[in-house]
Amino acid sequence: MAAKTYNVGVIGYGLSAKVFHIPLIQVTTAFTLHSIVQRTPKPSDDAAKDHPSAIIYHSADALFADTAVDIIAITTTPDTHFAFTKAALEAGKHVIVEKPFVPTSAEASTLIALSKSTGNLICVYQNRRWDSDFLTVRKLINEGALGRVIEFNTHFDRYRPERPTTWKGKLTMAQAGGVVYDLGTHLLDQAYVLFGLPQTVTAVFANQRGDGADEPDSITVILGYGAAGPSVVAKAGVMAVETEQLRYWVRGTVGSYRKLNLDVQEDQLKAGMKPGDRGFGVEKDQAAGVLTVLKEEKPEKSVCRNVEPETYAALYAGFAKAIAGDGEDAVPVKASEARDVLRIIEAAKESAKLGKTIDL
Repeated sequence: MAAKTYNVGVIGYGLSAKVFHIPLIQVTTAFTLHSIVQRTPKPSDDAAKDHPSAIIYHSADALFADTAVDIIAITTTPDTHFAFTKAALEAGKHVIVEKPFVPTSAEASTLIALSKSTGNLICVYQNRRWDSDFLTVRKLINEGALGRVIEFNTHFDRYRPERPTTWKGKLTMAQAGGVVYDLGTHLLDQAYVLFGLPQTVTAVFANQRGDGADEPDSITVILGYGAAGPSVVAKAGVMAVETEQLRYWVRGTVGSYRKLNLDVQEDQLKAGMKPGDRGFGVEKDQAAGVLTVLKEEKPEKSVCRNVEPETYAALYAGFAKAIAGDGEDAVPVKASEARDVLRIIEAAKESAKLGKTIDL
């Protein structure tokens, strides 16, 4: 008997839909791209021309009412995520929603309760859990190659002197806009995956551009895990003038790992590649990290290439299995996990505002 396939409807037709969601839907054998909501098509930007086999709706309500749709992918700005996720669950659909999940942990809790009452699943698109360098870090830590982790430094620095004109630069933090919800969500989610909820959060928000804007453009967040736990530092800056940006610097009791450069999947997706294409997710050898370990009580370094890519397609494939019968425990990025990350973000905002460390 042929395996069941599920119809996916996508809300939004911007960069997120075109680059991060539709290509992954197309390579997930259990999913079919059924429909797209594009409110205002243009001659040079028309979902109907790009995807002639998909039904094109001009309102989200029309998609919610389509009984043929099993799953809704929400790729719109984060200030719309709560209302769209709630409506999708109430319409009997499973949901995959872009990060940041919703603006507040309280809204996340509301949606988690609704998911349980309706029986429809939520998956949050924290794709950078499947960055190959992060999977490499995770493997090194889990195998004990570094010993007990003392310091975990994770960076997402860039040279971007102009403030973005997208939601990332237009929405306020109250609307889940800005750097702490954009890049900070990725950095803090990866730390959460490795070490769980921290005991304390200390944050400094800054305006490195010096453009007088009210909203910060750069963050430093320190997560505390007790006296014996790691000190986690997550940084995102916009005025980093470097030929190669630092990504990870992890130090443990018997070794350290240092990695420059960003995972290649985003650039490859923007260039039209998809998971399964030759070379997808594979970075150049010269971009490999450096592993330093003690040999006869002396530090010795070696090239540490990334593990074989699982790729962002693993997130969609995992959600397909969860929907097909494996259930909530199999959801790759659970809404409850995204809520925990929102709690860290909320503590960071409070810390930066008050100038003090916040206990979780």
